[in-house]
Amino acid sequence: MAASGCGILGGGSPRNLDVISVSSPQFRDGAPLPDDYSCKGGQGNPPLRWSGTSGAKSVALVVDDSNPLSGPEVHWVVFDIDPATTELGMNDVPRGARQGRTTSGKVGYAPPCRPGGSYRFTVYALNAKELGLEQGADLTRTLESIASHTIARGRLTANTIE
Repeated sequence: MAASGCGILGGGSPRNLDVISVSSPQFRDGAPLPDDYSCKGGQGNPPLRWSGTSGAKSVALVVDDSNPLSGPEVHWVVFDIDPATTELGMNDVPRGARQGRTTSGKVGYAPPCRPGGSYRFTVYALNAKELGLEQGADLTRTLESIASHTIARGRLTANTIE
């Protein structure tokens, strides 16, 4: 996937980016993802909070898992989030934001299922007000667009599922 070299999937980034602080009232960085937010629960996405997006024209969120055995899987893509937004409620999409397709082709949060996965909730500050993509946009196209407009990023990682 072309976007993986830009830090969308995978660990590296070819340029120095400002750092966004990302947290959740439901789990700490490195802790397990509560199974309410997995395919066994019915809560949808966990609530998230972030700071450090000043200067952004919009914000994007990508939830992925980098299982080395089965390869990366994208569970959710949200973009065109108003830059004044600093939190996301449980099972919520910010007003005016759009969602792209996941690895499974679903539009919306596709809850993770693999207990051994490492689930990353990454928030991106972007230098574009809108990505010019429609609701349900193709995954590769969406990730490439986010990568090309990223000016800052932060990540909250859940190691495994409770």
